[in-house]
Amino acid sequence: MLLITEPLFWALAIPAVLLTGISKGGFASGAGNVAVPLMALAIPAPQAAGIALPVLCAMDIAGLRAWWGKWSRRELLAILPGGLLGIALGTAVFGLLGDRQVKLMVGVISLAFLARSLWQARPGRVAPPPATPNRWRGSFWSALSGLTSTVAHAGGPPLAVYLYPLRLDRAKLAATTVVFFGVMNYVKLVPYFFLGQLSAQNLLTSLLLLPLAPLGVALGVWLAKRIGDRLFYRIVYAMLFVTGVKLVWDGLGL
Repeated sequence: MLLITEPLFWALAIPAVLLTGISKGGFASGAGNVAVPLMALAIPAPQAAGIALPVLCAMDIAGLRAWWGKWSRRELLAILPGGLLGIALGTAVFGLLGDRQVKLMVGVISLAFLARSLWQARPGRVAPPPATPNRWRGSFWSALSGLTSTVAHAGGPPLAVYLYPLRLDRAKLAATTVVFFGVMNYVKLVPYFFLGQLSAQNLLTSLLLLPLAPLGVALGVWLAKRIGDRLFYRIVYAMLFVTGVKLVWDGLGL
């Protein structure tokens, strides 16, 4: 069939794309990409990644328009080469993994990101002084980001490990992140095509989800300028916990 008809898939995919778009728009920009973890509860994880990629590319265009010119050129020069290397490594890994292995990886990444985020936000934590930019550290974490982004569009957590301690202002952080993942996603179209993840069924499903992309980004931009991130983080973190546990469970074959 050229169209996924499973109701559970659409019940998960629609809010997943909207929440990812909101985060891409700069509202709680470190909240993570929930699209693949949620969709992978209903379909194979590699297929979920293939469906998500064209939608993410559309979000990147909307995000670039919203944050144009506000990025940190210095940090982009530090992280883009590593990210491209990570895509090459991720492509090799992607071709060797089956559905269970990808689900396990997505689940572990989701739970690790959640654990780190909760630790960083623990009560009484004293924030350290801003870190000093370091090209070698940026290259390492961006390469890991490119790898996890290729396998499951989950490159946000590794990149955050490098960017967040720099204490960039909110607009510069959002813009730099949008540019980085915009480049990553459009480059990933090439290996995804050769890996067979841009099939007719996947592309048609992406097309039906596409109108939600600019809507989610626009909501993110609107929310980022008006209210705090706290409630959104709680929603996304709750989803990541439930989906992460379920994906690890499925990946281990329990």
